[in-house]
Amino acid sequence: MSDVGSHRLEETLAGCGPAARVYLRPDGILAGQAAADLLSAGRGLAIAGGPLVAAACELLIRADGRVRRCTVGGDDLATWVHESGHPAATSVAAVLERISASRVGVADGPRIMGVVNVTPDSFSDGGTFLDPVNAIAHCESLLAGGAHILDVGGESTRPGALPVAPEVELARVRPVLEALRGRRATMPGVEISIDTRRAVVMRFALDSGVDIINDVSALAGYGSVAVAVAGRARIVLMHMQGTPETMNDRPVYEDVALDVYDWLEARVEACVAAGIDRSRLIVDPGMGFGKRGTHNLELLRQLALFHGLGCPVLLGVSRKGLGGGLSSLPPGERVPSSLAAAMHALSLGVQYLRVHDVAATRQVVELWRRLSTD
Repeated sequence: MSDVGSHRLEETLAGCGPAARVYLRPDGILAGQAAADLLSAGRGLAIAGGPLVAAACELLIRADGRVRRCTVGGDDLATWVHESGHPAATSVAAVLERISASRVGVADGPRIMGVVNVTPDSFSDGGTFLDPVNAIAHCESLLAGGAHILDVGGESTRPGALPVAPEVELARVRPVLEALRGRRATMPGVEISIDTRRAVVMRFALDSGVDIINDVSALAGYGSVAVAVAGRARIVLMHMQGTPETMNDRPVYEDVALDVYDWLEARVEACVAAGIDRSRLIVDPGMGFGKRGTHNLELLRQLALFHGLGCPVLLGVSRKGLGGGLSSLPPGERVPSSLAAAMHALSLGVQYLRVHDVAATRQVVELWRRLSTD
């Protein structure tokens, strides 16, 4: 290990007690031949099994109300873990292992999740697909555009939205899920997701054969964990500060990326302790859910941090304002910024993109694939 790298690590870790929190953010991320060359030289850190490789990692130590940071080469960090007797070495080793571990369900590349809002009041297309006939036709359109997953939801969780009674939500999604179940044979390779925070809706959806539960409350609702444990579906755990009704009134964070990471880590560990294998979990930082403009931008910058949770990462930023002048545009005019955010996310290793504009996003994914793997 280089003297410079060793000095940076020891200086950052000086006085680090057992209560300190340790984080790693992959940095200097490469793709294609550059990534392959780095690995073949015994350097770098494969992210989620590839094809991206981090040339370095930013080590963050959070303790006593402050965050200390240093950036070192991936190989320097791995060497330090093996050679150092520092108390933090075990924690660093565990996060390194989670960053590099392969992820279930995304071995063939990023997955596009198409939004199917069977609601009267969603922020972008509320009411357009409330009629089941229109919703099913929309599913066909998303599939034609290249969606890998159809995410069906019967309750709007836009800022300010009021809760919907479970029986109303279930009545909205039931005909769509039943129609999709009848179409399974004609949709090879396509997965169905239920966007809900209600255990009763989850249970019906699982009985209908859905592959993914997408829960904005991260299984915090009564009975949700038990339903998830009993099923086999993968589960999206999303961060949200507060509830949809109040979440964007005055969200407060000490450090938004680290706060969201800590919260998601606690939910992941709670699910694992309840009997849900980590391989079934997907994490979503929850863009716009209890975050204002600067929070969203910082989360976009720090997306690679979430690989340390050892789960695939989902980003749902489609047609969202993200602060600044973008927030003043109507949702339908935010497609270019959504596509830019998608390309940025892919370059940092995000594996799932939840979007309204599937065909346009598919072009982004295909270009990224060509750039990163050819």
